Amino acid sequence: MASELVKELDAQTFESDVVNASGRVVVDFWAPWCGPCRMVGPVLEKMASDHAGKLTVAKINVDENQDLAARFGIMSIPTVILFEDGKVKVQIVGARTQKDYEKEFGL
Repeated sequence: MASELVKELDAQTFESDVVNASGRVVVDFWAPWCGPCRMVGPVLEKMASDHAGKLTVAKINVDENQDLAARFGIMSIPTVILFEDGKVKVQIVGARTQKDYEKEFGL
């Protein structure tokens, strides 16, 4: 579920908020029934807070946006992707700690 810090995206908002965005956008591909996804949510929420102004954090529900999941080859969730200026930079499958995400994303 989205918050003030983490946007919930769909196919319509994905293009403008991720592909056409400048800077860094972290996108969490998740589903409500996925246990590890529920663990990643608060981690990314905290990361969004800690790095406010430096990156945007968003979520995509793969059940509701199967075309987007297929477009990025999402086979397992959670998958968290760092986009930089609309291009995929880093893709991580599975739940991680905030420190792990920050290290992988160079934060």
